[in-house]
Amino acid sequence: MNFNKQKTERKRESLSSPKLRRGSHLTLFFYKYALVVIIALIVTAAGLSIGFIRGILNNTPNISLDSIHSKGYITMIYDNEGNVTRKLSTSDSNRVYVSLDDIPANLQNAFISIEDVRFYNHNGIDMRGIARSLLLGLKEQTLDQGGSTITQQLIKNNVLGIQPEKTTIERIERKIKEQSLALELEKITSKQKILEEYLNAINLGEGTLGVQTASQKYFHKDVSDLTLSECTVLAGITKNPTKMNPITHPNNNASRRMTILKTMLEEHYITKSEYSEAVNDNVYERIQKINARQQKDSTANSYFDDALILQVVHDLKEQLGYDETKAYNAIYSGGLKIYSTQDSGIQKIADKVTNDPDNYPAGTKVALSYSLSGTDKHGKEVSYSENDVLSYMKKHKLGSSLIFKNKSAAEETAHKYTNSLKKHGVNVINEQVSTVIQPQISMTVMNQNTGQVEAIVGGRGIKAENLSLNRATKTTRQPGSTFKVLSTFLPALDAKKMTLATVYDDAPYDYLDTGRPVRNYYKGYRGFSTIREAITDSMNIVAAKTMADVTPEVSYEYLQKLGFTTLVDNKITSDGKTYSDLNQSMALGGLTYGVTNLELTGAFSAIANGGTYYKPSLYTKVVDQSGKVLLKSSSSGTPVMRDTTSFLLTDAMKDVIKKGTGKPAALSSGMPAAGKTGTTSNNYDFWFTGYTPYHTASVWMGYDRNTSFSSGKQHEKIWKLVMDQVVQEKKETKKDFTQPKNIVKAQICTKSGKLAVKGVCDHDPRGSTVKTEYFALGTKPTKPCDVHVAVDICKESGYPANSACPANQLYRKIYITRPKGSRGTTDDSKYQIPDLYVKYMCGLHTPE
Repeated sequence: MNFNKQKTERKRESLSSPKLRRGSHLTLFFYKYALVVIIALIVTAAGLSIGFIRGILNNTPNISLDSIHSKGYITMIYDNEGNVTRKLSTSDSNRVYVSLDDIPANLQNAFISIEDVRFYNHNGIDMRGIARSLLLGLKEQTLDQGGSTITQQLIKNNVLGIQPEKTTIERIERKIKEQSLALELEKITSKQKILEEYLNAINLGEGTLGVQTASQKYFHKDVSDLTLSECTVLAGITKNPTKMNPITHPNNNASRRMTILKTMLEEHYITKSEYSEAVNDNVYERIQKINARQQKDSTANSYFDDALILQVVHDLKEQLGYDETKAYNAIYSGGLKIYSTQDSGIQKIADKVTNDPDNYPAGTKVALSYSLSGTDKHGKEVSYSENDVLSYMKKHKLGSSLIFKNKSAAEETAHKYTNSLKKHGVNVINEQVSTVIQPQISMTVMNQNTGQVEAIVGGRGIKAENLSLNRATKTTRQPGSTFKVLSTFLPALDAKKMTLATVYDDAPYDYLDTGRPVRNYYKGYRGFSTIREAITDSMNIVAAKTMADVTPEVSYEYLQKLGFTTLVDNKITSDGKTYSDLNQSMALGGLTYGVTNLELTGAFSAIANGGTYYKPSLYTKVVDQSGKVLLKSSSSGTPVMRDTTSFLLTDAMKDVIKKGTGKPAALSSGMPAAGKTGTTSNNYDFWFTGYTPYHTASVWMGYDRNTSFSSGKQHEKIWKLVMDQVVQEKKETKKDFTQPKNIVKAQICTKSGKLAVKGVCDHDPRGSTVKTEYFALGTKPTKPCDVHVAVDICKESGYPANSACPANQLYRKIYITRPKGSRGTTDDSKYQIPDLYVKYMCGLHTPE
């Protein structure tokens, strides 16, 4: 460019002209102002950001080792041999904690490879991972591209909780909290501890939390036993526990698993040969087989488990002050170890025998269970039950019972009733129709020496629901004649100084308090009978008369000591009626509500063990996750009767099985056994409670809805089958019940209960009435029999001889004397001494 002097001068003038200078000043001012504004905006944004972040951090919870520890864990139930019988959990607690030492290195590395490859190198935040996720986010136009480290994921799972973020601000806020806490956590603990907590917290599908539970679910083995191939399957689930589920989406999981194996190979966690072996493992076929087997074996809690759970809930509330919610949370998500008293071998025997159809009376039926909810034609909510079905049946003459010959007949009736409701404008919202096999059963087996319950059967048939009707622990039924021993004969021997030889007249008799006649189950009356005979042959009148002497008040006190909680001393209902079990009919088991199988078994076990009552216990101890014992069942019992009373009742109840009403219960194994039968007056309930020197067990059979039927003694046979198999299963040595030292014997007459008179009592026309009887020391009779009368008859006159009658003309007859005012005719009546023999003697021979 060529400028001469003139051109240069003109250029200078133009550049320094006022107009140009004014434009330059304006431009400079603008840029300066813009710069200030930009700086101000940057400072403001920074300040706002700092304030925003500071506000987030102020609302961020503090981090500690306790706060990162998972709160919900599986509760394990163990039998009395320490074997796991049940696992209890919720969707938030299906995990079992394991230490990192028990988690294979391959599993640790598999998770690190796919979730946080630089885990051991960062300080809680992986900047490279964040940068990568941002780039992916820009490419995919989303902020959801991961970048979270294992440390952050642990914070998210166990500290902040997994909650949906609805807005971008919420996502940013959450990320800031995660990263802040991750930095803090890495300062206070080790990488190993973080990894351990993480592996015990993660959701691995199918309701499993943590690697131990997942390992059991998918491979039926402990996590410590997993192969490399199996480790990568579990690690592959984490990204999406639903879509990567190896059972329902094996192809998705397999693809993810291959990515993990390649990364592990690249990171030198595994060798090429290990990689090849894992790739060629047909692991998903194995998973499907295991899953099929688990589904087949999956069942509702057993009746024992149900009863155990309820007992633990009760004790947590009573002993530790838990409320209902806290108690159930502790059981289902507290990671408790409940050491039950259940004997799995005995339970298996009881379940098998009680569910065998061959062990029930012919003509098994079903009971209808029905419920329906809906709205009527006016839109009002309505509901109906099986009682409404019954009313419908009676009205239309379809029957008078909800017991049907089979399932189809029951369902057909239910269908007819539902249709009738629809015709009347009922809109059905929910209908439940089911049938329950009848007659039903309950059984309890106890170790009488400890009070520990070894087996419970709450019903027969498929148990489909948890905490369903348990006929052994929750249903109360009338105990019938089993109650005679507990309510009447026990206090008679223990408190009233009666003996097994004490005699009552089995003759027509009315209850003293109501005037209602007492009926025996057999026809006629047997006359003079001992308490032993009354127990052996279940004699109602003798029991009622004994109760009158014992008094209901004394009886009630004993029953309370024996653990019965369902008895009523004085109850006024809402309709003004008063109910009480303090009456004479308590002798025969006539109760307001009845008793449970469990409590009846517990009471008899006190007789079986020598007189000490142990409250039936279903667990020995309950331990929390830290190893602290929360509950421990008492090992001490309460003496409720003398050991002599226990022995005498046991010896009498041995006769029940040997020759009385319980003969079908006699054990084929030869093991000594004692027991008592019970049948209610309408043949609604059939009981047998008995014991060996090792176990006490009760069996109840009946219809859930009171229905008369004949048990055919099948309930006694079920008891026998179970107890015989228990003897064999436990390899029990045959031994008799222990006899106390202060037991003595005496020859007594069974018609008077007093000492037998030789030549008289042994010449009763029906056969000898002399028997060797046991007595508690101090109760043996001292007076001779006064019921039998030996009369020398003069053959010539036919009247009692006098001193003048020839000796060679005499013969002796043995008669019975009955008290004045005795009612009715008994078996003794025809052997009663004639009134003429009392008033007159031989008149043919006159003494000088």
